[in-house]
Amino acid sequence: MNKLASFFTELMRKYLPDPFVFAIGLTLLTAVMAMTIEGQGLEALTIAWGKGFWSLLAFTTQMAVILAMGYVLATAPLTDRLLNRIVGKVHNPRTAIIVATLVGGIGSYLNWGFGLVIGGIVAKKLALKVKGVHYPLIIASAYSGFTLYGLGLSASIPVLISTAGHPMEKQMGLIPLSQTIFTLPMLLTSLAVIVTLPLLNAWLHPKAGDAVVEVNPDIDKAQESHEGGGDGLLAENTLASKLNNSRLLSLLIGLFGLGYIGLHFSKGGNLDLNMINFTILFVGILLLGTPAAYMARLNEGVKTISGIILQFPFYAGIMAIMAGSGLVTTISQVFVDISTPQSLPFWGLISSFLINFFAPSGGGHWMLQGPFMIDAAKEIGSSLNQTAMSVMLGNAWNDLVQPFWILPALALSKLKLRDIMGYTVIMMLWVGAIYIVAVLAWGFLGH
Repeated sequence: MNKLASFFTELMRKYLPDPFVFAIGLTLLTAVMAMTIEGQGLEALTIAWGKGFWSLLAFTTQMAVILAMGYVLATAPLTDRLLNRIVGKVHNPRTAIIVATLVGGIGSYLNWGFGLVIGGIVAKKLALKVKGVHYPLIIASAYSGFTLYGLGLSASIPVLISTAGHPMEKQMGLIPLSQTIFTLPMLLTSLAVIVTLPLLNAWLHPKAGDAVVEVNPDIDKAQESHEGGGDGLLAENTLASKLNNSRLLSLLIGLFGLGYIGLHFSKGGNLDLNMINFTILFVGILLLGTPAAYMARLNEGVKTISGIILQFPFYAGIMAIMAGSGLVTTISQVFVDISTPQSLPFWGLISSFLINFFAPSGGGHWMLQGPFMIDAAKEIGSSLNQTAMSVMLGNAWNDLVQPFWILPALALSKLKLRDIMGYTVIMMLWVGAIYIVAVLAWGFLGH
């Protein structure tokens, strides 16, 4: 296993560019495919790309907000003390790998933005405390838990299709979460991943005597100099300073926010991305204690989102080319043509995995692939909930090797993509085996 990990790590070191370069290359590849496979002209292709470039601006903002404010929540004093207690009980490198994977996985199951951030934070804490931990591997391990978001409470496609008024409601109706993420097959799949993935990751750790890359002990010094919050005017007895550091103001606005959350759900409101962001914001305000402390920590969190702000428009442009040229339909059709009612979810998983390279957003991905897959399921008599869930799993599976979503982990760890991708490739192969078995068993035994 160590030889396999070394092979992939060396391969990525030599040939894998940075995520932004990957996005540029993927844009050009998609354009070439649209012209050669679909026969789309360069002028029409360019217009579609340009018009679609900013089409996901609102969604980009939602993604940036959930990550930046998720960082605040994950680094709040209460959370930090809890993580320090967990880290304090770990003394072995392989145990550290297991704990980082579990924290990232459980966090992502609860909320993908929170999981992305808290996994990286606890991995870095463990790397600083436990001597002999291979730093690139523990960061990759924490990130690998992100795949559980596709089975969790913030899984974008299941949450979307369970919400009244979703874009495909007339086509497929409403499918409650009890028929997607909370079915027995999907719960067992979640259990299989959360039990076996940490063990696989621990197995990948270099053996005693092998080369280990440890974390730079000075990595957090810049951040530590800002900890403690405040506005730099604590010594001044001014009205401005008192307001900036007022616990009463944070308490009042935090309780006001929680009051709205309670009213929202008591009146039958849904848990969408805006509601998730709203909750994370006001819980964070309460946990940080003062407006100044919240702003200080948010300024640190903003550093994790620069790659998303830059790259998501490029992926929106790629999605526009895919949709305008018909590429997504062509890719899906190849798999649908060979499907039976029982095997359509399997082929939906495989095609979703491929499409996610070009459309790494669960919601945006579904808008491209979903209509065609739902029509195919209805035409051949396949299960709508299984088909939708297979697209979700393909998305979450591919995210293990999708450079876009690794960006927050890279920002937190100060590592390069090529440092960790060799490990995530192996993790992707294992998780893929679990997901394939799951959808096949569900399709043939549960249809």
